[in-house]
Amino acid sequence: MDIKIQAIHFVVAKQLEAFIQKKVSKLEQFYDGILSAEVVLRVIKPESARNKQARVRLMIKNNDCIAEKESDTFEGAIDDAVVALEKQLGKIKKKNRAGDGQIHDVVTAIGKQMKNKEEK
Repeated sequence: MDIKIQAIHFVVAKQLEAFIQKKVSKLEQFYDGILSAEVVLRVIKPESARNKQARVRLMIKNNDCIAEKESDTFEGAIDDAVVALEKQLGKIKKKNRAGDGQIHDVVTAIGKQMKNKEEK
């Protein structure tokens, strides 16, 4: 997965970049269709608590997932965003499975109807 990291008005340290790569790449184990990811980091009101914001956007087939979290540290914000994205990906995966099952059920029902008509 291609992960793009953008920092607004500061330079990302190598350690933070490695942390982001590690955490975001783990999302692939929850959903196979992730094409790429964009991470945007920014500091909100430098003098306040919980002033680090991370926005993670996953581009997936036919959809996007976005999580934006704030914390005292960028690592904390990334962790929170990744947890939120795990939940979103789980819902999408479940929805896709349900949709596949519904299609299968419809095809089976149509097949049974056609067979019944042929027998009559």
